[in-house]
Amino acid sequence: MPRVVLLGSSPSPDIAPGQVAPPAALTLPALPGCPTVIGKLHGQIASIDPSPVTIVRSGDATFYRGLPGQLVTTSDLAGDLRAVADAIEHSTENLLFLPTNSLIHDELIYQITKSKRGALALITKEPREEDENGDTVVADVPIDEALPEIGDRRLEGLPVRVRARKSRVISVGSAFHAVTRPNSVILGPLHLHHKHAATLADACRELADMAHLLGPDDDLVQLLVLCLVRRGVSVGVRGRRDLFFRRISDPVQAAEAVAEMSTFNEDRARLNNAVKGADGFFTTYFVSTYSRFIARWAARRGLTPNQVTLISIALGVAAALCFATGQRAGMIAGGVLIYFAFVFDCVDGQVARYARKFGVLGAWLDATFDRFKEYVVFAGLAVGAAVSGVGDVWVLALIALSVQSIRHLLDFAYGAANRRKPPSPLPSVPLSVSPDTGLRQALEERKMARNTGGIRSLLKMWGKAGKYRTVHWARKMIVFPIGERFAAIAIVSALFDARVTFLVLITWGAVGAVYSLTGRLMRSLA
Repeated sequence: MPRVVLLGSSPSPDIAPGQVAPPAALTLPALPGCPTVIGKLHGQIASIDPSPVTIVRSGDATFYRGLPGQLVTTSDLAGDLRAVADAIEHSTENLLFLPTNSLIHDELIYQITKSKRGALALITKEPREEDENGDTVVADVPIDEALPEIGDRRLEGLPVRVRARKSRVISVGSAFHAVTRPNSVILGPLHLHHKHAATLADACRELADMAHLLGPDDDLVQLLVLCLVRRGVSVGVRGRRDLFFRRISDPVQAAEAVAEMSTFNEDRARLNNAVKGADGFFTTYFVSTYSRFIARWAARRGLTPNQVTLISIALGVAAALCFATGQRAGMIAGGVLIYFAFVFDCVDGQVARYARKFGVLGAWLDATFDRFKEYVVFAGLAVGAAVSGVGDVWVLALIALSVQSIRHLLDFAYGAANRRKPPSPLPSVPLSVSPDTGLRQALEERKMARNTGGIRSLLKMWGKAGKYRTVHWARKMIVFPIGERFAAIAIVSALFDARVTFLVLITWGAVGAVYSLTGRLMRSLA
């Protein structure tokens, strides 16, 4: 579980005239129990960290006393940065930074904290400017020629001083640090792996010594990301998508935010997030379209992922027994049962993600018995072929089993080797340097160095081809993932016989193995 640091001292929110209490102390009358913003936030993070660190300005400390955790008071922005450094420098747990005036869905907190990236920030980008025809307006000056600037535009009450691409923050600015063509703001939640805690603490102390160069509009969370990016830490980005987050500054914003939040279906978003995003074509369009609803039904009735796994195993064994009859009716029944065995194989993982019930035993059962179901079905098909007079297909069954076993070994070995490979380091730039020109130049040089060479060029071209849906799904299917394998067994066995089924499995499996092995060799040599 991450260590939570609540930031109540960010200078960004504007206090409304006559408002004495800080935004975090505003009440939310439309919600049950009429909680304060900070009270609701504490309730949400209690299961993550029951004793968070809260950093606030001395004048606001009264409104935070009595809340769980450690309260740290400061007098200025330099004190805020030093307090953050003191709170995190020796952390052995991942960290979650949240402004105290955040109104946020539980599911969004969960999605951010489960990230395996070194750092992840919630952002929103400026809408792209369009002309009267609806076409995106292209800037007169290419970004490579644009000059760094101190952004004065505002988005959701925050200065636009962040340059972000699709997956990563490129540069962050402040009243002193200039950014080339900023296009985003850091909304608030920031998740950080503990291995970067000391780096951030050191950078915060350095920036604290420069606090006289910063301005009243500089947001504390944005400054933390500035420290990380300038120290060469990769900060990934994600948007709100189908979930809600707002910072609240006054009672009017609080009422508007609660009303807007009520229009979001958090449970539906949680259910959608229970489905893996990288599934194959068959799983995406013929299973996950409805399996998520089975998962929610099962979770609400107390079924555990392991119990669902046992259902999947039982269906797989029943399918093998049907195949072993060798009769046409048995082959059709086996095809139907193996399809639903795969459906429940998907459901067990979706139940785990929806109900947030994870365990080593469940992961082991799921991985092990996927292979068991597949191989017991091979045996059932081979027995059925002998019974029905199709002939001896045990050799084909052993070849199909060998192809899949070798593929699984190669997948495991490549994954293990890839995890040991250290990531390419990002460039760093001193905090004392105002423009981000040097940072952008170093990133371009890094990009050019990585893209040189014939193999890398081919991989880049193949990667870009994936933006076309036909190519994307073709690449997913050619590797013959488990969904396509179970679909092939179900369909071919129901329509033909065991011999044809094994020939399809061997041929498609061999093509997928060659494709995967070629790609991995190219990536290893690039």
